[in-house]
Amino acid sequence: MENFKLLDYLYSLSISPIFINILGAFFTGLFITLISIPKIIRISIRKGLMDVPGERSSHSNKVPTLGGVALFFGIVVSTSIFSTELGVNYSFFLSAITILFFIGLMDDLLVVAPDKKLYGQIISTVLIIFGSGIMINSFSGLFGIYRIPYFIGVLLTLFIFIVLINAYNLIDGIDGLATGIGIVISLCFVYIFYRIFDYAIGILAISTIAVLLGFGRYNLSKDYKIFMGDTGSMVIGFILTFMAVRFLYISESSNLGLKTGPVLLLFIFVIPVVDTISVFTIRLLQKKSPFTPDKNHLHHQFIKLGFTHIQTSVILVVINIFFIMVGYLLRNIEINQLLLYFIILTILFIVLLRYIVYKKTNINKSL
Repeated sequence: MENFKLLDYLYSLSISPIFINILGAFFTGLFITLISIPKIIRISIRKGLMDVPGERSSHSNKVPTLGGVALFFGIVVSTSIFSTELGVNYSFFLSAITILFFIGLMDDLLVVAPDKKLYGQIISTVLIIFGSGIMINSFSGLFGIYRIPYFIGVLLTLFIFIVLINAYNLIDGIDGLATGIGIVISLCFVYIFYRIFDYAIGILAISTIAVLLGFGRYNLSKDYKIFMGDTGSMVIGFILTFMAVRFLYISESSNLGLKTGPVLLLFIFVIPVVDTISVFTIRLLQKKSPFTPDKNHLHHQFIKLGFTHIQTSVILVVINIFFIMVGYLLRNIEINQLLLYFIILTILFIVLLRYIVYKKTNINKSL
Protein backbone atom coordinates (compact mmCIF):
# COMPACT_ATOMS: atom_id res chain seq x y z
CA MET A 1 0.00 0.00 0.00
CA GLU A 2 2.83 2.39 0.87
CA ASN A 3 4.46 1.70 -2.50
CA PHE A 4 1.23 2.56 -4.33
CA LYS A 5 0.96 5.84 -2.40
CA LEU A 6 4.53 6.73 -3.35
CA LEU A 7 3.89 5.91 -7.01
CA ASP A 8 0.71 8.00 -6.98
CA TYR A 9 2.64 10.92 -5.49
CA LEU A 10 5.44 10.67 -8.03
CA TYR A 11 2.91 10.45 -10.87
CA SER A 12 0.99 13.50 -9.66
CA LEU A 13 4.27 15.40 -9.33
CA SER A 14 5.40 14.43 -12.82
CA ILE A 15 2.31 15.90 -14.47
CA SER A 16 2.16 19.04 -12.32
CA PRO A 17 2.85 22.43 -13.96
CA ILE A 18 5.68 23.04 -11.51
CA PHE A 19 7.50 19.85 -12.47
CA ILE A 20 7.04 20.63 -16.17
CA ASN A 21 8.45 24.13 -15.62
CA ILE A 22 11.43 22.72 -13.71
CA LEU A 23 12.31 20.24 -16.47
CA GLY A 24 11.57 22.76 -19.20
CA ALA A 25 13.78 25.47 -17.67
CA PHE A 26 16.65 23.07 -17.02
CA PHE A 27 16.76 21.41 -20.43
CA THR A 28 16.08 24.64 -22.33
CA GLY A 29 18.95 26.43 -20.58
CA LEU A 30 21.25 23.44 -21.01
CA PHE A 31 20.34 22.95 -24.68
CA ILE A 32 20.82 26.62 -25.62
CA THR A 33 24.21 26.72 -23.92
CA LEU A 34 25.47 23.48 -25.45
CA ILE A 35 24.48 24.37 -29.02
CA SER A 36 25.53 28.04 -28.91
CA ILE A 37 29.01 27.75 -27.37
CA PRO A 38 30.58 25.80 -30.28
CA LYS A 39 29.30 28.48 -32.66
CA ILE A 40 30.65 31.24 -30.40
CA ILE A 41 34.04 29.50 -30.28
CA ARG A 42 34.20 29.22 -34.08
CA ILE A 43 33.25 32.88 -34.58
CA SER A 44 35.73 33.98 -31.90
CA ILE A 45 38.57 32.07 -33.56
CA ARG A 46 37.63 33.36 -37.03
CA LYS A 47 37.38 37.00 -35.86
CA GLY A 48 40.33 36.84 -33.45
CA LEU A 49 38.15 37.54 -30.39
CA MET A 50 40.51 35.74 -28.03
CA ASP A 51 42.12 36.27 -24.65
CA VAL A 52 45.87 36.54 -25.13
CA PRO A 53 47.80 35.03 -22.18
CA GLY A 54 49.76 37.52 -20.09
CA GLU A 55 51.90 37.48 -16.95
CA ARG A 56 48.96 36.72 -14.62
CA SER A 57 47.13 34.36 -17.00
CA SER A 58 46.40 30.80 -15.96
CA HIS A 59 46.58 29.55 -19.57
CA SER A 60 49.29 29.48 -22.22
CA ASN A 61 47.18 29.58 -25.41
CA LYS A 62 44.69 32.06 -26.84
CA VAL A 63 41.16 31.26 -25.62
CA PRO A 64 37.75 32.71 -26.61
CA THR A 65 36.19 34.79 -23.82
CA LEU A 66 32.59 35.14 -24.95
CA GLY A 67 31.08 32.20 -23.05
CA GLY A 68 28.98 34.70 -21.11
CA VAL A 69 26.91 35.31 -24.25
CA ALA A 70 25.64 31.72 -24.12
CA LEU A 71 25.05 31.94 -20.36
CA PHE A 72 23.01 35.11 -20.74
CA PHE A 73 20.77 33.85 -23.55
CA GLY A 74 20.28 30.46 -21.91
CA ILE A 75 19.01 32.09 -18.72
CA VAL A 76 16.91 34.75 -20.46
CA VAL A 77 15.12 32.28 -22.73
CA SER A 78 14.52 29.57 -20.13
CA THR A 79 13.26 31.93 -17.41
CA SER A 80 11.16 33.98 -19.83
CA ILE A 81 9.32 30.85 -20.94
CA PHE A 82 9.03 28.87 -17.72
CA SER A 83 8.93 31.46 -14.93
CA THR A 84 6.31 33.87 -16.28
CA GLU A 85 3.73 31.07 -16.17
CA LEU A 86 4.11 31.11 -12.39
CA GLY A 87 3.01 34.73 -12.17
CA VAL A 88 6.36 36.49 -11.68
CA ASN A 89 7.13 39.72 -13.54
CA TYR A 90 10.75 39.63 -14.64
CA SER A 91 10.84 42.87 -16.61
CA PHE A 92 13.09 44.75 -14.17
CA PHE A 93 15.27 41.70 -13.58
CA LEU A 94 15.77 41.12 -17.30
CA SER A 95 16.50 44.82 -17.85
CA ALA A 96 19.13 44.72 -15.11
CA ILE A 97 21.02 41.69 -16.42
CA THR A 98 20.78 43.02 -20.00
CA ILE A 99 22.63 46.18 -18.94
CA LEU A 100 25.35 44.06 -17.33
CA PHE A 101 25.45 41.80 -20.37
CA PHE A 102 26.23 44.67 -22.76
CA ILE A 103 28.79 46.26 -20.43
CA GLY A 104 30.49 42.89 -19.94
CA LEU A 105 30.42 42.21 -23.66
CA MET A 106 32.03 45.58 -24.41
CA ASP A 107 34.69 44.85 -21.80
CA ASP A 108 35.45 41.42 -23.30
CA LEU A 109 35.69 42.93 -26.78
CA LEU A 110 37.14 46.40 -26.23
CA VAL A 111 38.05 46.71 -22.51
CA VAL A 112 35.85 49.03 -20.45
CA ALA A 113 37.14 51.28 -17.68
CA PRO A 114 36.42 49.94 -14.16
CA ASP A 115 34.29 52.97 -13.27
CA LYS A 116 32.01 52.30 -16.28
CA LYS A 117 31.46 48.72 -15.07
CA LEU A 118 30.72 50.05 -11.59
CA TYR A 119 28.11 52.48 -12.99
CA GLY A 120 26.45 49.58 -14.82
CA GLN A 121 26.32 47.53 -11.62
CA ILE A 122 24.80 50.47 -9.74
CA ILE A 123 22.13 51.08 -12.39
CA SER A 124 21.22 47.38 -12.52
CA THR A 125 20.95 47.19 -8.73
CA VAL A 126 18.81 50.34 -8.58
CA LEU A 127 16.45 48.78 -11.12
CA ILE A 128 16.02 45.76 -8.84
CA ILE A 129 15.58 47.78 -5.65
CA PHE A 130 13.07 50.31 -6.94
CA GLY A 131 11.54 48.16 -9.67
CA SER A 132 10.83 45.06 -7.61
CA GLY A 133 11.07 46.38 -4.06
CA ILE A 134 13.51 43.59 -3.16
CA MET A 135 16.10 44.90 -0.72
CA ILE A 136 17.70 44.18 2.65
CA ASN A 137 15.34 45.44 5.36
CA SER A 138 16.49 43.52 8.44
CA PHE A 139 19.66 42.27 10.16
CA SER A 140 17.70 39.54 12.00
CA GLY A 141 19.30 40.58 15.30
CA LEU A 142 22.89 40.61 14.03
CA PHE A 143 24.81 43.03 16.30
CA GLY A 144 21.48 43.61 18.04
CA ILE A 145 19.99 45.21 14.91
CA TYR A 146 16.60 44.11 13.58
CA ARG A 147 14.72 46.53 11.32
CA ILE A 148 16.80 48.75 9.04
CA PRO A 149 15.67 52.25 7.96
CA TYR A 150 14.65 52.38 4.31
CA PHE A 151 17.45 54.66 3.09
CA ILE A 152 20.14 52.63 4.89
CA GLY A 153 18.58 49.45 3.47
CA VAL A 154 18.90 50.84 -0.07
CA LEU A 155 22.58 51.73 0.43
CA LEU A 156 23.33 48.39 2.09
CA THR A 157 21.63 46.45 -0.72
CA LEU A 158 23.61 48.44 -3.29
CA PHE A 159 26.84 47.71 -1.41
CA ILE A 160 26.09 43.96 -1.15
CA PHE A 161 25.34 43.70 -4.88
CA ILE A 162 28.57 45.46 -5.87
CA VAL A 163 30.70 43.41 -3.44
CA LEU A 164 29.29 40.01 -4.37
CA ILE A 165 29.25 40.65 -8.14
CA ASN A 166 32.93 41.59 -8.05
CA ALA A 167 33.80 38.84 -5.55
CA TYR A 168 32.39 36.28 -7.97
CA ASN A 169 34.31 37.93 -10.81
CA LEU A 170 37.55 37.66 -8.80
CA ILE A 171 37.33 33.87 -8.39
CA ASP A 172 37.02 33.43 -12.16
CA GLY A 173 40.76 32.92 -12.48
CA ILE A 174 41.11 29.21 -13.25
CA ASP A 175 39.08 26.65 -15.18
CA GLY A 176 35.99 25.36 -13.43
CA LEU A 177 36.16 27.41 -10.23
CA ALA A 178 33.52 30.07 -10.93
CA THR A 179 31.38 27.42 -12.62
CA GLY A 180 31.58 24.99 -9.71
CA ILE A 181 31.00 27.63 -7.03
CA GLY A 182 28.07 29.06 -9.03
CA ILE A 183 26.45 25.62 -9.29
CA VAL A 184 26.87 24.93 -5.55
CA ILE A 185 25.39 28.30 -4.55
CA SER A 186 22.51 27.87 -7.00
CA LEU A 187 21.76 24.40 -5.61
CA CYS A 188 21.42 25.98 -2.16
CA PHE A 189 18.89 28.44 -3.53
CA VAL A 190 16.96 25.69 -5.31
CA TYR A 191 16.51 24.01 -1.92
CA ILE A 192 15.70 27.27 -0.12
CA PHE A 193 13.17 28.66 -2.59
CA TYR A 194 11.33 25.40 -3.08
CA ARG A 195 11.09 25.04 0.69
CA ILE A 196 9.34 28.42 0.87
CA PHE A 197 7.29 27.84 -2.30
CA ASP A 198 8.94 30.68 -4.22
CA TYR A 199 8.93 28.56 -7.38
CA ALA A 200 9.78 31.30 -9.86
CA ILE A 201 13.08 32.12 -8.15
CA GLY A 202 13.67 28.38 -7.74
CA ILE A 203 13.39 28.04 -11.51
CA LEU A 204 15.85 30.91 -11.94
CA ALA A 205 18.30 28.94 -9.79
CA ILE A 206 17.68 25.80 -11.86
CA SER A 207 18.26 27.72 -15.11
CA THR A 208 21.52 29.05 -13.67
CA ILE A 209 22.66 25.51 -12.84
CA ALA A 210 21.74 24.32 -16.35
CA VAL A 211 23.68 27.00 -18.21
CA LEU A 212 26.71 26.60 -15.93
CA LEU A 213 26.72 22.85 -16.54
CA GLY A 214 26.60 23.45 -20.29
CA PHE A 215 29.34 26.04 -20.05
CA GLY A 216 31.49 23.79 -17.83
CA ARG A 217 31.47 21.15 -20.56
CA TYR A 218 33.59 23.49 -22.71
CA ASN A 219 35.40 25.48 -20.02
CA LEU A 220 37.03 22.24 -18.83
CA SER A 221 37.81 21.03 -22.36
CA LYS A 222 41.45 20.88 -23.45
CA ASP A 223 40.86 21.33 -27.17
CA TYR A 224 37.62 23.35 -27.33
CA LYS A 225 37.99 25.72 -24.38
CA ILE A 226 36.11 28.94 -23.68
CA PHE A 227 36.02 31.43 -20.80
CA MET A 228 32.88 33.11 -19.45
CA GLY A 229 34.61 36.52 -19.48
CA ASP A 230 33.28 39.58 -17.68
CA THR A 231 30.00 39.09 -19.56
CA GLY A 232 29.40 35.80 -17.80
CA SER A 233 30.90 36.59 -14.41
CA MET A 234 28.92 39.82 -14.00
CA VAL A 235 25.62 38.29 -15.15
CA ILE A 236 25.98 35.15 -13.02
CA GLY A 237 27.34 37.15 -10.07
CA PHE A 238 24.36 39.49 -10.29
CA ILE A 239 21.88 36.59 -10.43
CA LEU A 240 23.43 34.86 -7.40
CA THR A 241 23.34 38.13 -5.47
CA PHE A 242 19.75 38.77 -6.53
CA MET A 243 18.74 35.37 -5.15
CA ALA A 244 20.66 36.06 -1.92
CA VAL A 245 18.93 39.41 -1.35
CA ARG A 246 15.56 37.88 -2.24
CA PHE A 247 16.22 35.19 0.37
CA LEU A 248 17.03 37.81 3.03
CA TYR A 249 13.99 39.85 2.06
CA ILE A 250 11.54 37.01 2.71
CA SER A 251 13.42 34.65 5.09
CA GLU A 252 11.96 35.93 8.36
CA SER A 253 8.38 35.87 7.10
CA SER A 254 8.69 32.46 5.42
CA ASN A 255 7.86 29.03 6.80
CA LEU A 256 11.57 28.29 7.17
CA GLY A 257 11.48 29.91 10.60
CA LEU A 258 15.07 30.99 9.96
CA LYS A 259 16.56 33.81 12.02
CA THR A 260 20.18 33.54 10.89
CA GLY A 261 19.79 34.33 7.18
CA PRO A 262 22.47 37.06 6.89
CA VAL A 263 25.19 34.86 8.41
CA LEU A 264 24.01 31.71 6.65
CA LEU A 265 24.64 33.53 3.36
CA LEU A 266 28.26 34.04 4.42
CA PHE A 267 28.60 30.25 4.67
CA ILE A 268 26.98 29.85 1.24
CA PHE A 269 29.21 32.49 -0.42
CA VAL A 270 32.29 31.64 1.65
CA ILE A 271 34.87 31.19 -1.15
CA PRO A 272 34.08 34.45 -3.05
CA VAL A 273 33.76 36.44 0.20
CA VAL A 274 36.86 35.07 1.94
CA ASP A 275 38.94 35.31 -1.23
CA THR A 276 38.04 38.99 -1.68
CA ILE A 277 38.61 39.92 1.97
CA SER A 278 41.94 38.08 2.20
CA VAL A 279 43.27 39.51 -1.07
CA PHE A 280 42.25 43.08 -0.20
CA THR A 281 43.74 42.73 3.30
CA ILE A 282 47.09 41.51 1.94
CA ARG A 283 47.25 44.33 -0.60
CA LEU A 284 46.51 46.96 2.05
CA LEU A 285 49.12 45.48 4.40
CA GLN A 286 51.60 45.69 1.53
CA LYS A 287 50.56 49.35 1.10
CA LYS A 288 49.14 48.70 -2.35
CA SER A 289 45.78 49.61 -3.81
CA PRO A 290 43.21 46.90 -2.99
CA PHE A 291 42.37 46.84 -6.70
CA THR A 292 45.93 46.09 -7.84
CA PRO A 293 46.03 42.68 -9.61
CA ASP A 294 48.29 40.06 -8.03
CA LYS A 295 48.58 36.33 -7.38
CA ASN A 296 47.34 36.24 -3.78
CA HIS A 297 43.95 34.69 -4.52
CA LEU A 298 42.99 31.41 -2.86
CA HIS A 299 43.34 29.49 -6.12
CA HIS A 300 46.86 30.87 -6.59
CA GLN A 301 47.83 29.51 -3.18
CA PHE A 302 46.71 25.99 -4.04
CA ILE A 303 48.50 26.16 -7.39
CA LYS A 304 51.68 27.12 -5.49
CA LEU A 305 51.25 23.88 -3.53
CA GLY A 306 51.48 21.94 -6.79
CA PHE A 307 47.81 21.27 -7.50
CA THR A 308 46.52 21.51 -11.06
CA HIS A 309 43.81 23.99 -11.98
CA ILE A 310 41.11 21.31 -11.99
CA GLN A 311 42.30 19.90 -8.65
CA THR A 312 42.33 23.40 -7.16
CA SER A 313 38.79 24.07 -8.37
CA VAL A 314 37.55 20.77 -6.93
CA ILE A 315 39.23 21.44 -3.57
CA LEU A 316 37.76 24.94 -3.27
CA VAL A 317 34.28 23.73 -4.28
CA VAL A 318 34.50 20.97 -1.63
CA ILE A 319 35.58 23.55 0.97
CA ASN A 320 32.59 25.71 0.01
CA ILE A 321 30.28 22.69 0.41
CA PHE A 322 31.84 21.93 3.81
CA PHE A 323 31.10 25.47 5.03
CA ILE A 324 27.53 25.22 3.73
CA MET A 325 27.01 21.96 5.64
CA VAL A 326 28.39 23.53 8.84
CA GLY A 327 26.17 26.59 8.39
CA TYR A 328 23.13 24.40 7.77
CA LEU A 329 23.76 22.27 10.85
CA LEU A 330 24.20 25.37 13.04
CA ARG A 331 21.47 27.45 11.36
CA ASN A 332 19.19 27.56 14.41
CA ILE A 333 21.69 28.88 16.95
CA GLU A 334 21.86 32.56 17.95
CA ILE A 335 22.91 34.66 14.96
CA ASN A 336 25.88 36.43 16.58
CA GLN A 337 27.21 33.09 17.82
CA LEU A 338 26.92 31.69 14.29
CA LEU A 339 28.88 34.69 12.98
CA LEU A 340 31.62 33.99 15.56
CA TYR A 341 31.88 30.38 14.37
CA PHE A 342 32.12 31.58 10.76
CA ILE A 343 34.93 34.02 11.60
CA ILE A 344 36.86 31.37 13.56
CA LEU A 345 36.54 28.80 10.76
CA THR A 346 37.57 31.23 8.02
CA ILE A 347 40.58 32.53 10.00
CA LEU A 348 41.73 28.94 10.65
CA PHE A 349 41.33 28.13 6.95
CA ILE A 350 43.28 31.18 5.73
CA VAL A 351 46.05 30.96 8.34
CA LEU A 352 46.56 27.23 7.76
CA LEU A 353 46.64 27.65 3.98
CA ARG A 354 49.08 30.58 4.07
CA TYR A 355 51.30 28.74 6.57
CA ILE A 356 51.50 25.62 4.39
CA VAL A 357 52.31 27.73 1.30
CA TYR A 358 54.95 29.68 3.27
CA LYS A 359 56.61 26.48 4.51
CA LYS A 360 56.66 24.90 1.06
CA THR A 361 58.05 28.08 -0.53
CA ASN A 362 60.88 28.22 2.01
CA ILE A 363 61.67 24.53 1.49
CA ASN A 364 61.85 25.03 -2.27
CA LYS A 365 64.16 28.05 -1.81
CA SER A 366 66.49 26.08 0.46
CA LEU A 367 66.73 23.34 -2.16
